[in-house]
Amino acid sequence: MKLDRRQWLARMAAGGAGALLPFARGAAEAAQAKASPAPAPAPKPAPKASPGELALKDFQPRSMLHVEEHRVERARFPVIDVHAHFSWSGGLKGTETIQFLTTAPEALAIMDRKNIQTMINLTGGTGPALESSIKRFDQAAPGRFLTFTEPMWARTNQPGYAQAQATEIEKAKKAGAHGLKVLKTLGLFLRENLTSGPLVKVDDPRFDPMWDACGQVGFPVSIHVSDPEAFFTPIDRFNERYDELGHHPDWSFYDHDFPSFAEIMAARDRMLARHPRTQFVLLHVGHDAENLAFVGETLDKFPNTVVEIAARIGELGRQPRTARKFFEKYQDRILFGTDAVPPPDGNNYPQQVFNDALYEIYYRFLETEDEYFDYAPAPIPPQGRWRIYGLGLPEEVLKKVYHDNAARILGLPPV
Repeated sequence: MKLDRRQWLARMAAGGAGALLPFARGAAEAAQAKASPAPAPAPKPAPKASPGELALKDFQPRSMLHVEEHRVERARFPVIDVHAHFSWSGGLKGTETIQFLTTAPEALAIMDRKNIQTMINLTGGTGPALESSIKRFDQAAPGRFLTFTEPMWARTNQPGYAQAQATEIEKAKKAGAHGLKVLKTLGLFLRENLTSGPLVKVDDPRFDPMWDACGQVGFPVSIHVSDPEAFFTPIDRFNERYDELGHHPDWSFYDHDFPSFAEIMAARDRMLARHPRTQFVLLHVGHDAENLAFVGETLDKFPNTVVEIAARIGELGRQPRTARKFFEKYQDRILFGTDAVPPPDGNNYPQQVFNDALYEIYYRFLETEDEYFDYAPAPIPPQGRWRIYGLGLPEEVLKKVYHDNAARILGLPPV
């Protein structure tokens, strides 16, 4: 059975399942009933539907606003998308294996239509998997794709890992990789015995040689160590992501032995402080797009950090005035990313599926002042039941976000 990304991460680690919500509970009860069928109850008259009764899952309101709408088919400037997943490595089972989700010609067709100059495939694996990734994308269309490597997660509990991992960074650089990608495997899934025992903390010293090696060879580190704060709170009537977590209970990090959101951020900051010569790209708006004041403090405190916006325009777009001020203040420290995943795997994440509609929403958000529009091409908002507002960024800021900031971090020529 083919697993999507979230299932893959969960099955790689023990204790990854969240609370059993009504959505999951209903499926379990249905399966049990099928296995042991109860006697059929006597038929009852079909109740008449009340005008005030509607299942939340069926609620798809249409806005009555009469406001300007703009379709932005191509970005105003060439784009570097620093966050895409065109492949999955074996993760905790071994990053030397790889599964490809698309081909260079298939990706280029979308890129050319949307004015995307370069795509970064973050999950390129290690060793032979990395070599295959580079051959499939980077070498097939030079300049259009750049591949990142990953830590050798499956070896973290082996003697001599720290130095071996540092050496592997040097090998990846020689093989043609352009950076390191760290999934939230670190902090939320990786355990002392890989899938059992205590969770490994983000600032675990065994990774210090790896961070230092990245600084020495000029690798930016694209790091994702935490999810939105709501994923760390009870899944109840007060949780605004009840829909999302109800359909994906394994995404919840509340309770069990998971650290709190604040504990993960504190560990991340301790790690950043120890490695000032390494460039870190804090993915998903610094892991906290709903608290831009906190993200700004992080950027002010750590000059070796930048952020990118992948899969977070849903959060940014519902605070347009605060977000625009953030973009203007940190216009040299924000990169463009989408977290794009090609279908069919990408269909599991409507706000991330790699297609034309994805980019048109991002461009509309950044370039226009449109009001109250969907942040994902989906009938029901996948992350939360709200809509977003465009920022209408000035051209000098757009050009930096779309291209120039990433080009500087990656060592690419300006346009």
